[in-house]
Amino acid sequence: MGKNSRGMNLVFILLLGALLVMVWSSSLNQVQDNYTKGALEQDLEDGNVNGAIINQNRETPTGSAEVALKSGQTRTLYTTNVEEIMDLLEQYEIDPVVRDVPRENWFMNSMLPVLIMTVVIMVFFVMMMNAQNAGASAGNNKMMNFGKSRARMSTGGDNKITLKDVAGLKEEKEDLEEIIDFLREPSKYTKVGARIPKGVLLEGPPGTGKTLLAKAIAGEANVPFFSISGSDFVEMFVGVGASRVRDLFADAKKNSPCIVFIDEIDAVARRRGTGMGGGHDEREQTLNQLLVEMDGFGVNEGIIVLAATNRVDILDPAILRPGRFDRKIAVGTPDVGGREDILKLHARNKPLAEDVDLKQVAQTTAGFTGADLENLLNEAAILAAGANRAYISQEDIRKAFVKVGIGTEKKSRIITDKEKKITAFHEAGHAILFHVLPDVGPVYTVSIIPTGNGAAGYTMPLPERDEMFMTRGRMEQEIMVSLGGRIAEQLIFDDITTGASSDIKKATKMARMMVTRFGMSENIGVVCYDDDDDEVFIGRDLAHAKSHSEMISGEIDKEVKQIIDTCYAKATELIRENMEVLHKCANLLLQKERINRTEFEALFEEEKPFFNI
Repeated sequence: MGKNSRGMNLVFILLLGALLVMVWSSSLNQVQDNYTKGALEQDLEDGNVNGAIINQNRETPTGSAEVALKSGQTRTLYTTNVEEIMDLLEQYEIDPVVRDVPRENWFMNSMLPVLIMTVVIMVFFVMMMNAQNAGASAGNNKMMNFGKSRARMSTGGDNKITLKDVAGLKEEKEDLEEIIDFLREPSKYTKVGARIPKGVLLEGPPGTGKTLLAKAIAGEANVPFFSISGSDFVEMFVGVGASRVRDLFADAKKNSPCIVFIDEIDAVARRRGTGMGGGHDEREQTLNQLLVEMDGFGVNEGIIVLAATNRVDILDPAILRPGRFDRKIAVGTPDVGGREDILKLHARNKPLAEDVDLKQVAQTTAGFTGADLENLLNEAAILAAGANRAYISQEDIRKAFVKVGIGTEKKSRIITDKEKKITAFHEAGHAILFHVLPDVGPVYTVSIIPTGNGAAGYTMPLPERDEMFMTRGRMEQEIMVSLGGRIAEQLIFDDITTGASSDIKKATKMARMMVTRFGMSENIGVVCYDDDDDEVFIGRDLAHAKSHSEMISGEIDKEVKQIIDTCYAKATELIRENMEVLHKCANLLLQKERINRTEFEALFEEEKPFFNI
């Protein structure tokens, strides 16, 4: 294919060059002399003319006269009437040579350009057919390169990421070290009859480090690494995705042992026969080919398939069975120790001030993923650079946390004194409940500065520990904290505002989960009535019916309201008991707009003698 294609390319270039030369030469022929009739008369009077040649055009009486001067020059005069020029020459006894009217060169003017263009088009199509045939011989039966794999291959030297660059995923790294050891010493496992997992599925929320883990495995194993996204298989033409799968595994076999990493595999491995109108032919054919390649009649020795997804619930069961994805590794959000390790990792190339406490930052960022923490430190670095400082302070990290989690503080926003006062009591109500309830505090920051997401203020807790599961008491306390702002508004102003809408939504959602999902209602019982919210998205049953009767729905609503009402009453009583602190906290917020943990807890220390009385 290489020699033939190079020959055809050369022919194509030569023909194109010939066509350009013809156009250029024709343009040269059109260049005209600026010799005039007056200049000819002057030369005739001066006796400078030796002779002349008259050229007649087909459009008579037009033509041209080639005048030979005694100086050796030849000038061309174009005229609308050659007879006038002939009479003029005869007056000065110059006998001109008259040439016949030129006949049109039909071949040069008409046929040759058509032939050249025809040959150029034919050469172009031959080149296209050669490219198509070459693709078909390599397993690609689609036009041009549609069916070729789009995977990017990197070797050990190209990938500089190792497991040392992955923090906060200790158990996950331990599970993957076996894969690395097999790739390094496969005979160690084959001697005892062990079979290495053909596929490893990394599942977890976005930003937890699934793709980073895959890159680290490739860097540690020092083997070829093929990376591709699940969406790269999907095309508008049926069969292209399956062709790309075949081409991918064909390349992998040539470079085994190797790793094939498919990111966002849910784009191609979604459950078959689902969705509106039935299935998706292109995606299903691609999935079928992937199933065959991973565990079919073909032999894929030394090929380990890594895949990542955050939607394992929508994957086809056939791809999840042993023999395809033998091992599933859950990559979840890191705990407080993992978050601290991740922060230390991302802070290696960032100068930190002495007041920076990464442990405290890790406590504050409960629920943050690795990507969130990296973005947090990056935003803090941007703030430090904007302030013309060469180091990152704790205040920069606090501002970055507010910016990332809540929204940029809008200190320039003009709000009325009444709105500011309502916000101060609202946030003070949240803060008091965070402090007095044992499982939800303590308070880290309280602010009445508006933020970018529309909030008039915020109260930021500082969780002292990560909990694997939540108790009923903890969930009730979360509901009470959410309702604290609304309660404070009602107690102080004898009126309510719309500012607690998100708090009410959060409290209602948690109360409904307690009843329908966690079986925390005595009247409803230990029964799960929580509908699968993903069914319509998956398409398993678009017109699915409720799993319970309308009577049960009514009872669920009653239980949810009962939980909310009970928590509302308890929270109201607690805020009434700390009414003095509520006023002091609100007044302090109106003065400073933002207070920290020390300033807030000092309000309770001042009230201790009062309570002893």
